[in-house]
Amino acid sequence: MAQSLLKATRLIPPSVVLLTAGNKDHQDAMTATAMFVAEKLPLITISLSKKSLCHELIEKTGECALNVASVEQVDLAKKLGAPHGKDKFKAFGIKTEEATKISAPLIAGSYAALECMVLTSYSASNYIVYLVEVVAFKANEKLAPIAWLNDRYFSVDREAR
Repeated sequence: MAQSLLKATRLIPPSVVLLTAGNKDHQDAMTATAMFVAEKLPLITISLSKKSLCHELIEKTGECALNVASVEQVDLAKKLGAPHGKDKFKAFGIKTEEATKISAPLIAGSYAALECMVLTSYSASNYIVYLVEVVAFKANEKLAPIAWLNDRYFSVDREAR
């Protein structure tokens, strides 16, 4: 029995990031996934729809923030994965913090916030894949990050042995 190849994309458990882009005047947020390119270089890939407001803002600013979602942010991750075209910060009461090296806001309560500058991008059908460099970060290791697998969220708070 043949399976849909779309299921293959849900078999790799990625981190859940709340991507933010823009500045104080015009900003957006969305749920995304990210993957590091190399451990010793602060390079990460992210992919998003060319139709998203975040894509438009990243194209204008050349930067974004990857807020690694914490267990406490599962509901926010679900909400940011669905709506388009409204002020999500106001609609969902998202508390922000100021970044140190970029103009995009950081989302308070995240496990980590990675401030990123775009190095290059690649068009892939209706998506754009960005290679970004981390230029600053902060983490709250008292919180537990989450991962996404088979359309479900999981806490990543203990080491497997």
